[in-house]
Amino acid sequence: MTRSTYVIGLTGGIGSGKTAVADAFAALGIEIIDTDALAHALSAVGQPGFAAIRDAFGDRILRPDGEIDRGALRRLVFADATARSRLEDALHPLIGAEVARRVEQWSGPYGLIVVPLLLERKGLRSLVDRILVVDCPEEEQVRRVVARNGLAPAEVRAIMATQLDRRQRLAAADDILDNAGTPEGIAPQVLVLDGRYRSLAAAGSG
Repeated sequence: MTRSTYVIGLTGGIGSGKTAVADAFAALGIEIIDTDALAHALSAVGQPGFAAIRDAFGDRILRPDGEIDRGALRRLVFADATARSRLEDALHPLIGAEVARRVEQWSGPYGLIVVPLLLERKGLRSLVDRILVVDCPEEEQVRRVVARNGLAPAEVRAIMATQLDRRQRLAAADDILDNAGTPEGIAPQVLVLDGRYRSLAAAGSG
């Protein structure tokens, strides 16, 4: 695939602050693709992902109104590796194709693809020139997700167990944004990274 825009893959564990970091880049005019939001859109009623998920799991994962019961599906796939693989097989090809299409439409010097499992699944790695990991301590991840989503700590840790551990994630990073502190600490780091990425894009190298 030929493309002119430099692509940053933004990743990090659940609760690390990927969305806040992506928002800070977006505030600088950087184009963003959020694969979680894309998966949600592709799996809405009438979309190809909805049909793929229904084919994979049947009507048991539907709510009475015909929409996918996302909470039930999340609990199922995090408890059962086979079910998780089935969901990924249904959605990932659709997500990959749509991400590639959108990257082709980018007009800036660089853009970000937010991929929670970029390092674990590698399906989108071929599109990415550089990996940015958003990092915070694992206890802080648990605290944030409990506060944000109302999940039990054990549920959060079960999700974390499906992801690379912190040490492995940091070892795979080209760049690390430290989000252990307050939200105000994000923007200054993003400004530094923005300058770096513009230079890399101009040079055409990683």
